[in-house]
Amino acid sequence: MAKKASNLMGTTGESTASTGKILALDYGRARIGIALADRLARIAKPFATLDRINRNEDMRRLRELARDEGVKEIVVGLPLKLDGAHGEMAEEATRFAERVRKQLGVPVEMVDERLTSWEAERILEEELGRRIIRETLRPGEKRKTREPNGKYTVDAVAAMVILREYLAREPEERE
Repeated sequence: MAKKASNLMGTTGESTASTGKILALDYGRARIGIALADRLARIAKPFATLDRINRNEDMRRLRELARDEGVKEIVVGLPLKLDGAHGEMAEEATRFAERVRKQLGVPVEMVDERLTSWEAERILEEELGRRIIRETLRPGEKRKTREPNGKYTVDAVAAMVILREYLAREPEERE
């Protein structure tokens, strides 16, 4: 039996079923990028960008998403500094991951997300042929899940990169 990668959020240790989906979250103070992968197909896809409202509303929407999509496992990006040290955002993301684990009741793992936003921008530009446009939002203005032309945001693609890295290091067989 292949041993799972260490679970920093402490689950019960039981093996997870091979059905359902894996949800990846790219945590940010203003937005959370979301990606999903089917546990069997193991293909990560950008899903959405969640505009943050407050802790309770964010958790309610994540709980609803996890239930609707049949999520069995969650991966949260850990924004380490380039030298590998934990900074303020890494501590925030760790607290967020712990809240997700407690409130959603799904195993949560943290994955190093250094340079994922850079990689997401590269993917959007090179693979999806989209230029990154930096825009300033006015207070109260909401950013959409996708750009008006139907393409994904950097946050959702960064979550996909986190999920790809997680899937690449996990054994094919999850027993």
